[in-house]
Amino acid sequence: MSTATIDRTARICALNDNLRTTFGGGKVMLSASVTEMGHELKAAALMEMRKFTAFDGGNDPHRGHDFGAFEIGHYRFLFKIDLYEEPDVKNANGEPVVTRVLTIMLAEEY
Repeated sequence: MSTATIDRTARICALNDNLRTTFGGGKVMLSASVTEMGHELKAAALMEMRKFTAFDGGNDPHRGHDFGAFEIGHYRFLFKIDLYEEPDVKNANGEPVVTRVLTIMLAEEY
């Protein structure tokens, strides 16, 4: 793997980890089922996701820290981070503007 590829992967991980742990640098969405859960369970799921570090080849094949799974009680939660390009919007360097969106859901909703 080239140094440029390693640097790019590290940057992607840092951006995704920032969104997951601070909820900054993107948008955080809850699925309908998670939204309907009680406040305590919802808060517990968000906190568990924030401290998640068990990334491996099985749940992070592209090594971007953009997917994970965990359990609370009898619930299995998944989170994923997707990138959405803003149509016809460019930054000062002429590159597309991309928004990171983190979604937390129940496994059966995936």
